[in-house]
Amino acid sequence: MKKLFIMLAMIFAVSLAASPVAEAKKFGSNKSIGKSHQTAPAQPAATNTPTTPPTAAPAPAAGKKGMMGGMLGGLLAGGLLAALFMGEGFENIQFMDILIIALLAFVLFKIVRTLMASKASAQPRPAYAGAGQPNPNLQRQQAEQTGFASSANSGSNGFAQAASTVPFHLPADFDLPGFLEGARSHYKTLQVAWNENDLSKIQEYVSIELFNELSNQRRELVGEQHTEVMFLDAELVRATHNANLAEVSVKYSGRYRDTVEGVEEDIKEIWHLERNLTQANAPWLIVGIEQ
Repeated sequence: MKKLFIMLAMIFAVSLAASPVAEAKKFGSNKSIGKSHQTAPAQPAATNTPTTPPTAAPAPAAGKKGMMGGMLGGLLAGGLLAALFMGEGFENIQFMDILIIALLAFVLFKIVRTLMASKASAQPRPAYAGAGQPNPNLQRQQAEQTGFASSANSGSNGFAQAASTVPFHLPADFDLPGFLEGARSHYKTLQVAWNENDLSKIQEYVSIELFNELSNQRRELVGEQHTEVMFLDAELVRATHNANLAEVSVKYSGRYRDTVEGVEEDIKEIWHLERNLTQANAPWLIVGIEQ
């Protein structure tokens, strides 16, 4: 009977040590869904220059999570087998000792999890990496908007010609700052609705096809969600329209966290939106998310 208690305590400790670090689930569940569009200029084809065969790179070391889980699991499992089959090391162990072993394993698991979460939060935040430097996308936006208002100048900007593989055509009266401010606000609104499982609110912002996919993803999440947007920036990277339909693509960058799970990660995604121009005051609807 005593050995059975020891076995149960060890199995509990091993399961704690080997548990993966939790991951926050933001809106869209960190997956690409729906429509996608090219939002960066096509790269030139690689030239056929002779190159020396690269030397084989050493196999990457296993992640710390796997290493720590394997090491702890090996030690605990080894102690369990030794106790059961090879000796009397645990012959006089008391039930309180079993509880202490389980408690120590749990504390060790929490320490490892905290260290890994700290490492994730210490990664550089690229959202402000280009602060104070010229923004090529902003230059492209200004050039394209000027070209839309006056077709005589549409070919005068070399950068706009180089980026012509990605459409960027906005009406002259398009309120770009106001649109991007609304895009940031809508992102946060949808994250709150995702946390609260408010599918009716989400349905107001997305197409029918995307809503069906998002609904299925949200049903897979169990328990309360606590994802919080720490800071967020939005940039228009694609725009086109015709008589019936307008399309834009918004690039989001920032940071989000889940204080309950101890997770903090970057926001790097692109939302594709469409607007039906044949209907008066039709809203912009999200039709695709790329992450």
